[in-house]
Amino acid sequence: MVRSECFVFSHVADEGWMDANAGELLRFRKKIGADQVAVITDVKKKHSAHSVTSDLTIGDIAHAAEFFLADGIVVTGKSTGKEVSMTDFEDVCSSTSLPVFIGSGVTHSNVGAFKSAAGLIVGSEFKKDGKWQNDLDEARIQRFVEALRKISK
Repeated sequence: MVRSECFVFSHVADEGWMDANAGELLRFRKKIGADQVAVITDVKKKHSAHSVTSDLTIGDIAHAAEFFLADGIVVTGKSTGKEVSMTDFEDVCSSTSLPVFIGSGVTHSNVGAFKSAAGLIVGSEFKKDGKWQNDLDEARIQRFVEALRKISK
């Protein structure tokens, strides 16, 4: 799989203006014979302003990503380590038949709220003091794994 942060609908991110890349990415995937590589895409991604698409809900954007042949959707919070809004998660889930992944803010204490997600992208929770730039913290990882085990029973 590859993760595309700007598959449909352009936006302004902390790294500048980002143009949607669905057509270009899918044509390139076909050209290199990589049709088996899934494209998982963020919708209203973190670290971005979405005023240019303020007339669209996050569900509208997820629906558009499905229309443009994404293979999955990533929902994030506003920034690294920030929890995903349950309203956003539910809106995306009800707007697409694609698998929906959680891309930020999953912790040992809230993982149960996202047990219906297709997958979890976890980073900061596994780091010392919960800060993305720090080293991995085995105790935090173990605590997360134990929380996962409890909800999967």
